Amino acid sequence: MAEITAAAVMTLRNKTGLPMMDCKKALQETGGDQAAAVDWLRKRGAQIQVGRGDRETAFGRFGIYASLSEGVGAMVELKCESAPVAATDEFIQLADDLAKQLACGPGAATADELLDQGSPGQSGTTLRARKDDMFNRIREVFNVGRFVRLNGPCSGYSHNATTVAGVLVQVQGSAGDQPVRDVCMHIAAMRPQALNVAELDPSVVAKEREVLTEAARKEGKPENIIGKMVEGRLRNFYAESVLLEQSFVKDDKVTVGKYAEQNGFKVEKFVHWVLGDK
Repeated sequence: MAEITAAAVMTLRNKTGLPMMDCKKALQETGGDQAAAVDWLRKRGAQIQVGRGDRETAFGRFGIYASLSEGVGAMVELKCESAPVAATDEFIQLADDLAKQLACGPGAATADELLDQGSPGQSGTTLRARKDDMFNRIREVFNVGRFVRLNGPCSGYSHNATTVAGVLVQVQGSAGDQPVRDVCMHIAAMRPQALNVAELDPSVVAKEREVLTEAARKEGKPENIIGKMVEGRLRNFYAESVLLEQSFVKDDKVTVGKYAEQNGFKVEKFVHWVLGDK
């Protein structure tokens, strides 16, 4: 067996970021061949990762890439095992690069398809290789959860304080980035259920109508006016639940729909995800 020097171990350690003892073991197993040792460490890491695949990944963040000028936007949920790891620069960069590749690349139908694509800004490697290298060094499981791509002018917002949320908004019209981003932030704060009344879940509206009808009866209202009362009260429900009908958080004198109109754009669709929600 070739002698494994401390310098050789340190060289491998600098290449991989893995613990010294792991690097020494890899060099011993490969006769001191640095390239073979790197490959050995990757394969060993893959084996360990399989064994830990059922660990809970309850933390993470949303990577977002959105551009009004390029006419595209994407959001990717990247999950991990602990909050400190989710806050590292490396984790944040991987989440953002996943979103950028989804937005600017050929698209992807599955997480595996996305991970096997090239990594933005790092030629010669894939997003999966970066994820696996992170696992090798940090020994936490990383999973790609939900992801979406919108083909139209977009802006986005990621909230990472008390809750971890991601918002992607697609618009039509000539708008500056800040007004659209303001709508993204409004969505994160107010959590609308739908873009407009027509897009509300019919079962949710039916349930609300039933509750309001029963409340009106308990108030002793005549049957012949209950229907009109309920429809009037439903408007308050819409003002709370529908994005375009909500009062804008930065100026409650106008609705979000009116604010968008005043700033030269129309909201076409939005995606709002909170980490941990189904």
